[in-house]
Amino acid sequence: MEKDEAQFKKMTQTPIPKLVASLAFPATVSMLITSIYNLADTFFVSQLDTSASGAVGVVFSLMTIIQAVGFTLGMGSGSLLSRRLGGKDKKAADMYASSAFYLAILLGAVIALFGKLFTKQLMTALGATETILPYAVAYGNYILYAAPVMSGSFVLNNLLRSEGKASLAMVGLVTGGILNIILDPIFIFSLNMGTAGAALATLISQCISFVILLSMFIFKKSSTSLSPKNITFKPKAYLEIVSVGMPSLSRQGLASVATILLNRMAMPYGDAAIAGMSIVGKVSMLVLCICLGVGQGFMPVAGYNYGAKIFGRVRKSFQFTVITATILMTVMAIVCYALAPNILRLFRAEDADVVTIGTAALRAQCYSMPFLATSVCTNMVLQSLGKSVRATILSCCRQGIFFIPLIMILPKYIGIAGVEFTQAISDVLTFFVSIPLILIFLKGLKKEEQNAEKQI
Repeated sequence: MEKDEAQFKKMTQTPIPKLVASLAFPATVSMLITSIYNLADTFFVSQLDTSASGAVGVVFSLMTIIQAVGFTLGMGSGSLLSRRLGGKDKKAADMYASSAFYLAILLGAVIALFGKLFTKQLMTALGATETILPYAVAYGNYILYAAPVMSGSFVLNNLLRSEGKASLAMVGLVTGGILNIILDPIFIFSLNMGTAGAALATLISQCISFVILLSMFIFKKSSTSLSPKNITFKPKAYLEIVSVGMPSLSRQGLASVATILLNRMAMPYGDAAIAGMSIVGKVSMLVLCICLGVGQGFMPVAGYNYGAKIFGRVRKSFQFTVITATILMTVMAIVCYALAPNILRLFRAEDADVVTIGTAALRAQCYSMPFLATSVCTNMVLQSLGKSVRATILSCCRQGIFFIPLIMILPKYIGIAGVEFTQAISDVLTFFVSIPLILIFLKGLKKEEQNAEKQI
């Protein structure tokens, strides 16, 4: 109990800049390492040939489906957990955490079974050309085996961060990420396994990461318990988890759809276009991880203090996070714009078309990067406080409401430029949608703060 009370005091009394920074740093490192080992797969596989590089982009949409399950249950249960801990209701926190974790394992197993039964058909549906298909099947087979531990790890990671223990989450993710980077060249080149080697490295590293994250709960380093006896069979609890996690489901699910459509619209321009857009997607995700890390450091602060009815700290932490994330994303946009051709050459210097297409797409993304900070932080604060309808609407904008019609229309009129610029245009439009949602949120928060003061 003393440990829980000390954690509560830390989350509700530590100065905002210091608290958000202390949680954002390990969360950002975790996100970056995860993105880097995904990028490492792309880098090492790209040394084989352009079709192999394209296969990583195709299978990435499968990985986003697995991530959608983990993030939905992890973010949903994590948001509920932090608010319950803020309200000092540990029993409910344990129930949400345990129920979400075991459900994630089950759903991951279902994805693995379905995928193994229809691997070739699945890869074709995800956008693999005839030349990319053999590489995609070899890569996807091992990723499917990893589905249960991947989805489970996303839940464990989010639970630890939601408790305000981002450093513990970082240990598991960083260890797995570093191991993945080490194993990639060994399996791909030394053991001559090709794309299958990259996927096997990912499978092993994901299993190690899962074990480390789970050990934090087994050895009681966390504030919550994952005992099977905490599992609830009440549909209402699962509806709550999914409802709060719906923005993540929308975001990750639509990201998978967006990747599939992007691959299909890039098909007429050859494997080089698919490979180039795949590389840009991974590089852009690496940059976005900085913004996501800062936001994830903020989310437990918002949840704890909202649950404790300290609304002024919620507002101040949100303002600090948006300003910090915008500055960081602006700096990264300038760096990426200047180095875009060099970044693409790191992956496929042998293919001029990959470099040309990728450079144009990456520079287009740079124009929109500063705008991403506001929309991402708005989405996170709405989700962490249970404002799931507004959060879901905003989640659907970036790679759904705006992206899907744009990617279907623009290439027909402006060719490959439509493929290259769609995401950037969608990001800017999403920023404008987030502005009224911010104003509504701040107005509502002010009203709750005034009502709380009247009750004192």
